[in-house]
Parts: sequence; structure tokens; C-alpha cells
Amino acid sequence: MLSLAFAYVVLVVVLSVVSFVVYAWDKWRARRAGYRVPEKTLQLLALCGGWPGALLGQRVLRHKTRKTRFQIVFWLCVIGHLIVVSLIAYLTVRSGLTGSGS
Repeated sequence: MLSLAFAYVVLVVVLSVVSFVVYAWDKWRARRAGYRVPEKTLQLLALCGGWPGALLGQRVLRHKTRKTRFQIVFWLCVIGHLIVVSLIAYLTVRSGLTGSGS
């Protein structure tokens, strides 16, 4: 279970860094009227575990914070991610795959 938890934390950290960089890139491109990152891509990164970096990018860069529809979908992605992770953790513990040898 510990290695699974460690792998999850690493995944969230990596995807968070990627998400923050993508938000910064999109903000930079928005200021220059260039090619933008599709909102679906930003939402998918959040759903897959990069939501902490996405949230940080929104706050630090002041990007996508006023778009109500985007924020609703973003928070639904965060909730969906947390539900799936909680369910996987619950089922893992319940099935006895905790590494305790029982």
C-alpha cells in the first residue's frame, strides 16, 4: 500500500507541475493572441491528478478564475478525481492488499 500511495503522490506532483506550466503557457499565449490550450486539456489534467498545480496556476497567474463555466467543470473534475482515488483506496484496503500479510 505504501508504494501505491507513493506512486500516487509522485503522479500528482508531476501532473501538478505540468498543469501549472500549461496554465502559464496558456496565459502567455492569451496575452499575445496566439494559439490557446483547449479548456478540455486543462480540465483533463485536473481530472487526472494535476488539479493542485492547476489551482495554483489559476490563483498565482489569475488565469481562468472569472470563467464561471470553467470553474464549475474544474471543481467537478477535482471532486471526480478525489472520489475515484478514495474509492480505489477503500477497495484496496478492504480487499486486504495493504501489505500487512493478512
